This record gives sequence, structure tokens and C-alpha cells, in this order.
Amino acid sequence: MTDVTGKAEAKLDRPLGQKNDARAEKRQARKLSKAAEAQQKLTSPGATIAAIIIAVIWTIPTFGLLVSSIRTPDEIRSNGWWNIFVSPSFTLDNYAAVLTTQGASSANLGSYFVNSLVIAIPGALFPIILATMAAYAFAWIKFKGSGAVFVLIFALQIVPLQMALIPLLQIFSTVLGISGTFPAVWIAHTIFGLPLTIFLMHNFIAEIPGEVIEAARVDGANHTQIFFRIIIPLALPALASIGIFQFLWVWNDLLVALVFSGGTADVAPLTQRLGELVGNFGRNQERLPAAAFISLVIPLIVFFSLQRYFVRGLLAGSTKG
Repeated sequence: MTDVTGKAEAKLDRPLGQKNDARAEKRQARKLSKAAEAQQKLTSPGATIAAIIIAVIWTIPTFGLLVSSIRTPDEIRSNGWWNIFVSPSFTLDNYAAVLTTQGASSANLGSYFVNSLVIAIPGALFPIILATMAAYAFAWIKFKGSGAVFVLIFALQIVPLQMALIPLLQIFSTVLGISGTFPAVWIAHTIFGLPLTIFLMHNFIAEIPGEVIEAARVDGANHTQIFFRIIIPLALPALASIGIFQFLWVWNDLLVALVFSGGTADVAPLTQRLGELVGNFGRNQERLPAAAFISLVIPLIVFFSLQRYFVRGLLAGSTKG
């Protein structure tokens, strides 16, 4: 009883600022402890072995695709890719055929490759830019109805994408007149990617310590200066992680691009050409591995160039509390 009374008196006698500092230190110590615990679990021998097994399982199909892309059509049709270890041989004819051959109404693969770049880069940047600004507003700018609007945006994630295709296409065709152009595909990907991107960015930006924001405000910084000089640098890992996911989703998308690009060779993405390469009754199936492997190049470059930010972004917020 004496100890309890002593602790209560010590709390009452402590200055208000000192009490807040003690709470902040305790909260920071708890976060560091949880971060150390999470890091220890992720670097344990069991986690390492599991990561290696998953990496091998995920790499085998990609390796098989690469081997199939350098085999002759007869070998592809007669036996599996693993037979290359028994009778090794390779050819680059499949890559030459994919990059130079074009159909009666289709360009070669290079044109679709450029189309995919033109679609994927703005399709990834636009939602991230808008979502970051919206997430900052929801997290650090108090306005009436902000909570309800955020919940409404979060709830949009459960709306199936297919339900919005036809109404959006009608707006693009009859109102805006941009159907079958790159802006139509950019706007569609931005609309479909915003709810999840705002939700993820809000979770990260809201975890930034309030003392940092308050210190900037005391120094006279306005919201624009806080956003560009504090929020953006601190949110860089989250931006990279979400950027990778959004870029890969747009790059691999076929449905949205087909609906809003009109399927023409001037706008259609690489995924459409991959489907066309199979041909009737699979007669050009030997070209498909080479084309598919070419389509992997850009996503691999994006992933490995942002890998260090990707891991930090995934771990960010995992030690909340």
C-alpha cells in the first residue's frame, strides 16, 4: 500500500511536460522492443530455411520458362524443359520471331512493349501521388466528416471491379470522348487503385510521430512544406512498396486495358499480344515462352531496384503499439 501511495504521489508531483516525456520514452522503448523481437523472428534459422524453400519453389517455374524459350519448337512439343540437362541445346529463333513477326492487324511485340510502359508508369504514379496527398489529409488535417469519408473510401475496396467497367466506359465514350486512348486507361487504373493505396498510405503516414509534425508547425511550416519536407522523405519505403505492387498490377493487367484501350495495336498492352501469340489451336505456342520471358524483364528491374525499400516498407507498421 505504501509503494502504491508513493508512486501516486510521485506522479502528482511530476511536472506535466516531464510526464509526457516519460510516456513517450516508454512508448518508444516498447516499439523498439517489438521491432527487435520481430527482427529476431525473421532472421531465425527456421525463417531462413522457409524463405529459401519458398524462393526455390517460386524460381523453378521462371527457370523452366527461360529454358523453354531457348528450345526448338519440336523439342517443346515432344518433351519437358528439364530434358535440356540430358541433351543441352538452345536457339534464339523464338526471340527473333517474337520481336520481328507481326500479324495482318497486329504490330510486333516491341510496339506492345512500349505501350505497356506508357500505360504502367503513369498508371502507377498517378494513384500513388493522389493517395499520398489524401492519406496526409486524413491523418493530419482535421476537417468535418473526415472519418466518414475515409471509411467510405475503405469500403470501396469490396466493390468488384467488373461492376464499374461498363458505366466508366460509357462516361469515357459519351461524355469525355477518350475511349480507346492512353488517358482512358490511366484514369481507369487510377480510380481502381486509389482505395487500397489511400488505405495503405494512411496507415503508414498516421504512424509518423506527432512530435515531428508539431515541431514543424512551431517552426512555421505550413501543410505543403510539411508534406514535401517531412512526410515524403519518411514515407519513402511505403511509397516504394506500394509502387512495386501498383506497377506490377498495371503491367500484368489485361481486363482493364482491353476494355478501355479498345484492343487496338496503338494502345493495347503487352498482355494482349501474349494472348494473340498462341494463335488458333496453339500453333504458335513455341513463341509464348520467349514473349512471356520478355514481359518479365521490366517487372524484375523494378523489383530489384526498389528491393531495399520494399522490405523496409513491408516491415513498417508491423510493430505498431
